[in-house]
Amino acid sequence: MAIELTNESKHSVNEARLMDVARAAMVAMNIDPEAELSIAVVDNDVMEKLHVDWMDLPGPTDVLSFPMDELEPGKPGEPPVTGMLGDIVIAPEFATAQAVEAGREPQAELDLLMVHGVLHLLGFDHEEPDEHKVMFDLQAEILTAFESTGSPS
Repeated sequence: MAIELTNESKHSVNEARLMDVARAAMVAMNIDPEAELSIAVVDNDVMEKLHVDWMDLPGPTDVLSFPMDELEPGKPGEPPVTGMLGDIVIAPEFATAQAVEAGREPQAELDLLMVHGVLHLLGFDHEEPDEHKVMFDLQAEILTAFESTGSPS
């Protein structure tokens, strides 16, 4: 099955690029690119419902991640980890507004959120300052590598 993306929103997104970014994050973390990952692109109203139901927080958000097999990053030199990575839900309308506010291009924001979602599926978090630094540094490394090659490997 590998990566499956469904756009359930009114907004057009570059589906191939989002899947490439997800694959790049997986490869960078030594996760088999054939590991199962589901990506849903949704409108703000759907995201708001998910945010309330799963996080007990009001309003929509940019990205939510739902791990399945609770995979962890693979170790360098070992075979890639395989299994069911989980589900990522992204709200492009929310992401676009966030990008404008931060002075970024909407596609760059979606790329960042895709990597962010994959890292959450692998157990990374940013609640504590040290966790935040690790996760955001790794996110930046993955995005820089992707942008320099334009490919997942």
